[in-house]
Amino acid sequence: MKTIFEKSVAGREGCWPCEGMAEEAYIPSELLRQGDIGLPSASELDVVRHFTKLSQRNYGVDGNFYPLGSCTMKYNPKFTEIVAAMPGFTRLHPVLPQLQGAGGLCQGALEVMYETENLLCEITGMHAFTLHPMAGAHGELTGVMLMAAYHRDRGNKKTKIIVPDSAHGTNPASAAIAGYTVISVASVDGIVDPAALAEVLDDEVAGMMMTCPNTLGLFEKNLPEIVRLLRKVDALLYYDGANLNAVMGKMRVGDVGFDIVHLNLHKTFATPHGGGGPGSGPVGVSEKLEPFLPISRVAKLEDGQFFLGYDHPKSIGYVAPFYGNFGVVLKAYAYILRLGRAGLIRATENAVLSANYMRKRLENHFEIPFNRICMHEFVASAAEQAKNGVHALDFAKALLDKGYHAPTVYFPLIVPESIMIEPTETENKETLDQFIDDLIEIAELAITDPAAVQAAPLTLPVTRLDETRAARAMELTDDL
Repeated sequence: MKTIFEKSVAGREGCWPCEGMAEEAYIPSELLRQGDIGLPSASELDVVRHFTKLSQRNYGVDGNFYPLGSCTMKYNPKFTEIVAAMPGFTRLHPVLPQLQGAGGLCQGALEVMYETENLLCEITGMHAFTLHPMAGAHGELTGVMLMAAYHRDRGNKKTKIIVPDSAHGTNPASAAIAGYTVISVASVDGIVDPAALAEVLDDEVAGMMMTCPNTLGLFEKNLPEIVRLLRKVDALLYYDGANLNAVMGKMRVGDVGFDIVHLNLHKTFATPHGGGGPGSGPVGVSEKLEPFLPISRVAKLEDGQFFLGYDHPKSIGYVAPFYGNFGVVLKAYAYILRLGRAGLIRATENAVLSANYMRKRLENHFEIPFNRICMHEFVASAAEQAKNGVHALDFAKALLDKGYHAPTVYFPLIVPESIMIEPTETENKETLDQFIDDLIEIAELAITDPAAVQAAPLTLPVTRLDETRAARAMELTDDL
């Protein structure tokens, strides 16, 4: 596809305000440029068609299946976008006065924040929430900072955080950024082994970060024993909410012993995920950690007005400008209210059903390292196909030719040639079956004609690249 500059034709232009009128008549002369600014010459129709066709090259969940493991790329209902676009919300400014009576400009927004925190507390079983973190990893860092504040307040000398090898990938980075030494604990049969945990547990352990279900899509059934071991050394248990879509409405993480939880509103509660944003990573805490939550905090006066409170002397302070990504919070609030308890539970059940359906249909074509009932996602392996020269990356590239976004590959690292698939609850059976059939077709081609799979993709504007060279010796050009 040509660039808009290549489509430029000298002398071609769009419509000016009035034919024959000098530019000075509607643009002050001091604002007019004196020389050529290098923009292309194109008609309005040229420009509209060019950028419309570019937009049609975008890949999104509205148009295609997005089985990206560990990232919950589910369809996002449009009514939440309508709610977030209401002028009463979009025309607010975060520095408007808080208290202006019951009908004040900010009261509706503050009420949304207050009620959303309460709903997230109910869903997770936590005592209090902050909406400030701007994304999942930011929520992780906030959670670890809360952990550190708790231990400082108690005079505990803690230097380590334990992260299982089946945890979400950003957990060790968040712990390290907060100044902790990261201790890895190995999984046994896909889940955390309490005996292995006990071997690395000592008085210097501040806490443990867990994803449940973990990145293998398996539920951590040893949680009661893990909680008991951590309590013995006053270590906290952190819940990475990346996979909450598997237990939403089924398990309240606070009830099983987690002290801190971050949620991804942009994965689980109806905001499009990907493309760099927008994100939102609210953090919930048990009662003993509430004093350390970031400021400001939304509170409710006796007369029903809402305000932002700053008088929290043990708070870790500010973690974000203003009050987090308010638009994302607003969409999540609308989504939760629309689904209600029954709807959230049904979403979880359908997500788990979809993943297990796909796992069973693929088990005779791929190695499934932990081939038992999974949660919302599962991990297959292309280790057998790799013996014939076709790797997980080749499967990912070949799926692009079939019109899909590739699933996550090579993560988690504990599975060689891993292919992590998460179908979510929003895809119908026909879509799942078509994806499965296409993946099986590629697997069969990997046996009969491996070179064809290794050459993919062939139908996209950019075909197979030398990815290492592309990263290290990048050459930028507009020649497509």
